[in-house]
Amino acid sequence: MSKFNKKKSGDLPAISTASLPDIVFMLLFFFMVATVMRQNTLMVKNDLPTANQVEKLDKKDLVMYIYAGEPVERYQGTYGTSAKIQLNDKFADVSEIQDFIYQERASKREEVVPFLTTALKVDGDSKMGLISDIKQELRTANALKINYVTKKGDAVENNN
Repeated sequence: MSKFNKKKSGDLPAISTASLPDIVFMLLFFFMVATVMRQNTLMVKNDLPTANQVEKLDKKDLVMYIYAGEPVERYQGTYGTSAKIQLNDKFADVSEIQDFIYQERASKREEVVPFLTTALKVDGDSKMGLISDIKQELRTANALKINYVTKKGDAVENNN
């Protein structure tokens, strides 16, 4: 007759660490894919106006952004409180918009250049004179596709 041995204690087997590097790399790849890096650091106040008829742009890679508004508190000591234009990561003058448009066009493939759109992200408190100057420079650069970036909401809220 055979003897049955009693388990001495409820010891758990050691955890295999062979698959640990695979798990670490899967997590690393997940966060690399899921993370979206901001392309530009906003240097101007950007409280967008609201609109009730909003359409989403299809291809964001074909959009050139021009930011306008008062500098944020960090830059007000250097640049003052009057409205400024931001192109990429630097403040610019209205006369530099044309060069910015030409550089953006040169960095894109030739077949997508006709589909480029200029998006104006303008603070709701900015003066219309600055926006008119920007639009005039865009006309001289032959950048006629303009998009105004807004928040979805009631347009009547802009008057308050």
